[in-house]
Amino acid sequence: MLLKELSPKIYDALNQQVEMEAASSQYYLAMASWAEVQGYNGVAQFLYRHSDEERAHMLKLLKFINERGGHGLVPALKQPTVKFKNIHAIFEHVFSHELLVSKEINNLVDMCLKEKDYATHNFLQWYVTEQIEEERLARHILDKLKLIGEDKGGLYIFDRDLATLDTNDRH
Repeated sequence: MLLKELSPKIYDALNQQVEMEAASSQYYLAMASWAEVQGYNGVAQFLYRHSDEERAHMLKLLKFINERGGHGLVPALKQPTVKFKNIHAIFEHVFSHELLVSKEINNLVDMCLKEKDYATHNFLQWYVTEQIEEERLARHILDKLKLIGEDKGGLYIFDRDLATLDTNDRH
């Protein structure tokens, strides 16, 4: 094998991150479904796309584990929350969740440095960059919602605009 195999510690941590990314996908899917039922079709479209992206992030990790001689494990997931107070609460959850994911990615990067697993460290840099973008996007959306407040016209325009907001990974 050309690549160094994963240490047990890195292997376990990467599979935990697979679970986090899978849970993130489910979390966004649950929020999308709630938004759609509430009539926020633009928010729902945005969150459905975001759910798909999180699944792609999970698959990228899973395939990396397999390529490095491990076995990417498909996790069993708990049902995410399915009821939300309002759109503001949804995006506060999104922001908090992205901060948590960033923290876990940073912990993984730190672990790779300590284990001298530079290949995995290099691979994880994509996730570091992605999390910067995810946090920026969530913060930007929260800022817009703070400006809108509870104004129904503003929420209508926000919902319409979110339908076309680009969430594609740019790197």
